[in-house]
Amino acid sequence: MNRIRRSGNRGRFAQVMVAGVAVMLGAGSTLMAARTASAVDCTSPTPGAPMFIDDTCTDPRWNTPFIDIDEMRTTPVPHRYVNGGFTGTSARFSFYFPPADQYQGRFIQGPVHPLTLNENLGNTQIAFVIASGGYAVMTNQGGAAEAPITSDGVIIQGKNPEIFYRVNAAAAKYSRQLATAYYGTSARPYGYIHGGSGGAYQSVSCLENTTVWDGGVPFVQGSESAIPTAYTVRIHVQRIIGPTGKFPCVDQAYDAGGSGDPATECNLTEEEAGALEEATRGGFPTRGWFGGALTGAGALPLVAGYVPFLDFAYINDFWTLAGYLGHDDPYGSLATARIQHSTTVVNKLTSPNRLVLATFPTGILTAIDLQVESGAGASTIGQQGFPAGWAQSPPTNAGAKTVTLSGNYTPIYNAVAIGDQVRLDNSLYLALQTYHRHQLGGPVQAYYPWDQFRNPPVPNGTPIYPQRSVITGIVGQHNGSGGNITGQFNGKMIIQQSLMDVDAHPWGADWYKRRAQKFLGNKLDDRFRIYFQDYAQHGGGGGTSPRTVSYNGALQQDLRDLSAWVEQGVKAPASTNYQIENFGQVVVPPTAGQRKGIQPVVTLLANDATRADVAVGEPVTLSGLIQCPPGVGKVVSAEWNVEGTTGGFVSTPFGDTRPSVSIETTHVFTTPGTYFPVLRATSQRQGDPNTPFARVDNIGRVRVVVH
Repeated sequence: MNRIRRSGNRGRFAQVMVAGVAVMLGAGSTLMAARTASAVDCTSPTPGAPMFIDDTCTDPRWNTPFIDIDEMRTTPVPHRYVNGGFTGTSARFSFYFPPADQYQGRFIQGPVHPLTLNENLGNTQIAFVIASGGYAVMTNQGGAAEAPITSDGVIIQGKNPEIFYRVNAAAAKYSRQLATAYYGTSARPYGYIHGGSGGAYQSVSCLENTTVWDGGVPFVQGSESAIPTAYTVRIHVQRIIGPTGKFPCVDQAYDAGGSGDPATECNLTEEEAGALEEATRGGFPTRGWFGGALTGAGALPLVAGYVPFLDFAYINDFWTLAGYLGHDDPYGSLATARIQHSTTVVNKLTSPNRLVLATFPTGILTAIDLQVESGAGASTIGQQGFPAGWAQSPPTNAGAKTVTLSGNYTPIYNAVAIGDQVRLDNSLYLALQTYHRHQLGGPVQAYYPWDQFRNPPVPNGTPIYPQRSVITGIVGQHNGSGGNITGQFNGKMIIQQSLMDVDAHPWGADWYKRRAQKFLGNKLDDRFRIYFQDYAQHGGGGGTSPRTVSYNGALQQDLRDLSAWVEQGVKAPASTNYQIENFGQVVVPPTAGQRKGIQPVVTLLANDATRADVAVGEPVTLSGLIQCPPGVGKVVSAEWNVEGTTGGFVSTPFGDTRPSVSIETTHVFTTPGTYFPVLRATSQRQGDPNTPFARVDNIGRVRVVVH
């Protein structure tokens, strides 16, 4: 029996049962034919392939929906909220139906992500979808009880990662049943899926393994090899350059008005320059060496466990066999950085759970693992999903000589006794730093940034370094989405990618395009787009930052362009023009007309140059040109941040909204130093300066050196 919480009589849903499926009807509606569950179960097209879902088959597991909550809500805008799940499972869903006079026959689902195990959407997303003429759909991706990955990203054996696209498909199909009944129409609602990062993998999997959605927008997408190699190139540079204090110089060399040559400008050693070039060729954006990229490992803690789990011999091979940096160590820096410190547990503390050790090592303790060498914990540690003897870098406090083992590490804490021997060891973390050298793949994978590790002729030359038998990225991608990336997607697709993404490197979008090209050939332009967003990173970004912009408005415009493309045949704007240079760098043209895409281009000069050297008190003329690519909108906002400070943006008038705006100001700097003035611009497709939706941002930066 379905449970429904009612909220008064206004617009109340009436519930009927059709072929065992609950269908909701609006008050006053008459019973009508409804889409029913099919007698045919969804199956895999070939043995071992992912299950394929279409509109006519029924998922053999997620097939009995129920409703817990059905009520009218006014926040953030009037809508009907429906919350429920699938009987006998931990999967849950939420639907947000707009009033009938706002509904235009579509739904937008997501943003999906394998670690977003909550079916409720935020107010901004709800309001955007309803303002776009659709109802919103969200699931908990199957729920924590059944999701096939832990909070640290490691595979849980025996669970099926297909849950991600199957649950989303089951919810989408059920939402259509409710929508057609509620709005009193037999027309099938159009549907669109979107998700970022791991959710980009999910979105692709949804489009490749079902025909449930008419299109999708994967954003900040990694390549198939990104787990964990997108992060290993970063931590390699961090280890080598970080302690030298040269990162600020590297950042300035790549920033506006810089030389673009940090090796010379920053006097990098051969090892330092080599590591930086390796990361650059690997696709790490050159303008990304600031903020968290200098010390943070991004999502590496979520995926690092794949290496010891799938290829445990790698760690030993790295340190003992020729061809691996741990064995060869030409500069001797790895031997200096390695820590293997055995000691004894002298006490156990609580709140949080901590082990107090007799002694503690010196050196950099970043990502140091706790190995349990004696006692019951030596075997219990395997409960964490790692091979016996490995944990994933629990927090340490060298001053207090403690290791914190709360959360996922609680079983280890419970098993270890006072007097047991443990070892602090960073061998895995150091070995990971060049793991990408041993993950080249073959012609099918075509991970072209790793061609830098081939002997000539590239790309068909033999590998310089030994190769592992397992490519962990393929397993990780499948584990986070349930499907294998083939390029054979259904419907239409727009990929949105960030040019300064240090977590999902920009080339990942091009990599998928190449796979889709093999499938679609000269039909690619009919169904596929890539939009690169300049000055955008992996997260939403923007806000008060003088260095980054939010991509959220562009993502909203992508979804609206996708729906118009599918439903009305209005072709989405042309893809961003770009080139792949130096193995893995995505390079876009400097002007809006050449670049295309949907983002305005901001060109900023100081005294007519990208760099101005002036004296204190000398006026500096800042000249900006904001241009929208042809046909994608008008400039609706311009903001100066003349000294490039966080939060220092001041709106400036420029007259009527239009596709191209020239703007100028003069500023006097009163203190010596290096400044980066910023001009931030926003465009909107209809030129509406008041709407909060589909506002596409970009910035221009310039360097002023004040003597």
